[in-house]
Amino acid sequence: MTDFFESLVRGDVPAVRSVLHALDEPARRALGEEVVAHVRRRRDNWWWGKEATALAVAVVGTLSTATKAAALLGRRSVMLRDADPEQVVAMARQRGVTWLPELAYKLADRLRRSEPWEGWHFAAGLLLAEKVAPPTGDAFVAGWAYAMWWQRPHDRPQQLPLVDRLRADPFLDVLLPRLFEVDGVGADLTFGGDRQAAPRALAALAAEGRIDRAVLLDGVLGRLLRGDRPVALRPFLALHDLLAPTPEEVAARSSGYLRLLADAPGPVAMAAQRALRDSGDSVELESLLEAARTMLTRPDKTLVRAQLSWLDRLAGQWPGRAAEIGAVLAVAAEHPAADLRDRAVALAERHGHRPAPAVAVRVAGDELPPPAPVAATPPPITEVDELVEEVSALLGGRWPALAVERVADGLVRLGTTDRDRLAAALLPVLRHHRVGADDHIWAVFNLSVQLHGVLLAAAAQAEAATRRDQWAGILTESRPRTPRPFRGGPAGPPARRPAPTQLYCARLAEVGQRLDGRDDPGLLAAPTSVTGAVDPAALYDRLAVLGDRPVWRWDLTQALLRLPAKVDEGLAAKAAALGTPAGAELAGWLRGDTLPAPVHQVVTVGRRERVGSYDFRYDRLPGRRTVVATTPPDGVADPLGLLTVPEHLVGRGHGGWGDLWPALLPGHRDLVAAHLIPEVARAAQEDVREGATVLPALAECTGTGGPALDLALAYGLCARHEVDRVAALDALLMLATAGDLDAPAVGGRLGALAADGQVTLARAATPLRDAVAAGARLSTWRLLAAALPPLLATPTPPRGTPDLLTLAAETATATGVRIEVPGLADVVARGGGTRLVTEARRLTTALA
Repeated sequence: MTDFFESLVRGDVPAVRSVLHALDEPARRALGEEVVAHVRRRRDNWWWGKEATALAVAVVGTLSTATKAAALLGRRSVMLRDADPEQVVAMARQRGVTWLPELAYKLADRLRRSEPWEGWHFAAGLLLAEKVAPPTGDAFVAGWAYAMWWQRPHDRPQQLPLVDRLRADPFLDVLLPRLFEVDGVGADLTFGGDRQAAPRALAALAAEGRIDRAVLLDGVLGRLLRGDRPVALRPFLALHDLLAPTPEEVAARSSGYLRLLADAPGPVAMAAQRALRDSGDSVELESLLEAARTMLTRPDKTLVRAQLSWLDRLAGQWPGRAAEIGAVLAVAAEHPAADLRDRAVALAERHGHRPAPAVAVRVAGDELPPPAPVAATPPPITEVDELVEEVSALLGGRWPALAVERVADGLVRLGTTDRDRLAAALLPVLRHHRVGADDHIWAVFNLSVQLHGVLLAAAAQAEAATRRDQWAGILTESRPRTPRPFRGGPAGPPARRPAPTQLYCARLAEVGQRLDGRDDPGLLAAPTSVTGAVDPAALYDRLAVLGDRPVWRWDLTQALLRLPAKVDEGLAAKAAALGTPAGAELAGWLRGDTLPAPVHQVVTVGRRERVGSYDFRYDRLPGRRTVVATTPPDGVADPLGLLTVPEHLVGRGHGGWGDLWPALLPGHRDLVAAHLIPEVARAAQEDVREGATVLPALAECTGTGGPALDLALAYGLCARHEVDRVAALDALLMLATAGDLDAPAVGGRLGALAADGQVTLARAATPLRDAVAAGARLSTWRLLAAALPPLLATPTPPRGTPDLLTLAAETATATGVRIEVPGLADVVARGGGTRLVTEARRLTTALA
């Protein structure tokens, strides 16, 4: 059968069919077992196009059940995207196979929701040939949506317009209702070049009666009510607009439209608002007013402005209920946008609403809760089950520094006391997460590779043996690069990699070597605070327990770096009395021989050079970025790079592992911030998600902030994603509560970045307004007063400046604190009715 398998690998379908045609049923089944074994053991085990077709023909021509056939054809290495189902159907007919529909259903069940096009056409071809109903699973429906615009290359020459294909599609009646129920399927409808093709085709079929119009309207409304990602809702919103519901259709579905008006995303709520407004008197006024009360509190200014105009018109149409409508209009008197507040008050008064006079309450300072005490770390892990659970959580997401430390400490404790039980419990978890499967053999100074290596070594002695040479090499290479800066020593070669990478890899190599020991008491550097800090008394106790036993060098130096930067002569004397080298090092640190403060310099760097003729990333990089460069003070060498932050061009330099930096140096907030600025800046300039989520951990650190912290907060306030802006807000409030926030400095950095076009200023308005709501009125006002001068000095202030002026007027009024804002009078002197001038005039009035 060598020729048969050669034909199979070549994708020679006629040759495969010829061999099968000459075999009786027992011989076919025997060959089927060989086919399964061949696919499983083949090294280059990928089946594409004609090869996949030949394999499918062989499978249907030899295997005995649909379950066996689906198990083989459903493998990830078998790509059925371009396989020809007609050849398979012909083989099934020739052999008399009756389970082809079952095979199609099983293959449809195996479709991946993330890649529904892989195998959809093949499964659909089998279903059509057998004339059976299609399955309605999410992946099959998504594949059907995808197939509306994507056709296989050999189908394109005879491809009909989409409306004609859908009209004749036997799947249409069954799958159409599910099109509105599967989450995310709207994104599959918009993958092609013409993103309106599917909505237009469905609307055309409804107009000619092929599709029930009510089914489309109910489906669209249901989809919009359930919500989805914006890109997935767009085709349904477009279909709604093409259908143009009549007043009667809107009235019959008024409850759904009113819910959309109050709760849906902006574009959806706007469509609901338009439909309800155009329906005339067909919707009850009481229901409209109730929904309007909720809708007027939304932050969407365009939506609220349109609602105010609509209510104004309704008050004219219902003069007997004008006062009631005026009371609803007054709800917007508390809107964040000052121009909408003014309009709402004017309209409410026009229609007879007389609000109670407001009582102005001024609070000169912030009203923030007292700072919460820094939490202590949980007790060390001493049980195997707890360690395995912590490892599973760590492998399932980001790597919090505290979790990494607890796992490393638990490994050296339990790996040296209960190794066999630890290995038996840990190995299944590592296999489940495929730990080490994608690690490159040459990736040595890589944190994930080294953590994976330590975990695998704890779970298997053979793995530990293969890693020992690599660990020894890491420690040998790291020996001359002590984390302790040399005072008066030679400068030495520059650091070859980021300090946290060097330090953590060396520490993990030590952990791996410690697994061969016995009754290890745990890490000296294990944090005693959730910030990563180590209490000096706790470190002294750990050294006292060790006695004369040698300490692990990188473990000790990390512990020293986590000590608070304060002198404690009494404890230093006790540490020196231990009579050990480690005790002497601790004593020196407690007497002031600590990490010195670096020299900071704020610089603006440009973009890296273009690489090659096609560098798609180059055009996505920002043209410039303001960062903080640091250098060691005179007379101090920095072989590891802790004190050195170079002026890396945008797109250059080391990145990643920012979550580990605060716990590395928990007493040096300014230095950590300088290292983190490029990563935080990417959240604002390159739309990177979760680039600024490290800011709260940075705020929990101690030490001075300086320009690096101010700049990091400014970037975080302008981040693209809400999760990053919320993190920046949390950090700002934590610093304000602790009395460590330099609000004018943060504001000055924010204004300078926005005036230079480096950040999108409009994003900062919401977190700053939230800061006011949280009680930081004076801090926000001081920040805004410093941010506004560079903004107002530009020929055309950036978008979002009027929002900051509005918030500045509110906070100035609320605090009663007068701060001069240079450039404000010049903007007011321009005159006119632009929003910039209006809000500048409002702030001037507040200050007067």
